[in-house]
Amino acid sequence: MTPQQTSPNAPPMSVLFVCMGNICRSPTAHGVFRHKAAELGLSAFVAVDSAGTHNFHPNSPPDERSRAHAAKRGYDISDLRARQIELTDFEKFTLILVMDMENLASVKDQCPPEYAYKIRRLTEFCLDHDSSAVPDPYYGGANDFDHVLDLVEDACVGLLVVISFKLTAREQRYAKED
Repeated sequence: MTPQQTSPNAPPMSVLFVCMGNICRSPTAHGVFRHKAAELGLSAFVAVDSAGTHNFHPNSPPDERSRAHAAKRGYDISDLRARQIELTDFEKFTLILVMDMENLASVKDQCPPEYAYKIRRLTEFCLDHDSSAVPDPYYGGANDFDHVLDLVEDACVGLLVVISFKLTAREQRYAKED
């Protein structure tokens, strides 16, 4: 689907990726998703951001190991900066995708009840991997950062399949109204 194929009246989908400190997993997912959405011509229709459940690293760039491993696979995440999830994020974003069960519990605790349906685990969208979480690589080695990328790439592809389907359905709905 290209930008010309979607109704100009359709609001963009929006995705917020969340981990604990917003310096490893969630900026990696942010960068991978942004890159893959651009490759599919969906950038104008899908907004993306990332945040942490805690404010450990305010306005810091992603961990240097995350940046290096992402760059090896063609993703530039150097422009991203850490921030903590805010109350307004729950209303603003279509989907809030967390990296693990601890993040899930924390985000649900902060979420107003009317927006709880937006919260999911990123790995629910994996097509090839069977994992309940994207594990935190912070205290690990190079293989841990590669594993995070493997899971994130898989989940982002699955997520974009779902989003493309929803955008196509929205386009068809608008076409019927014309």
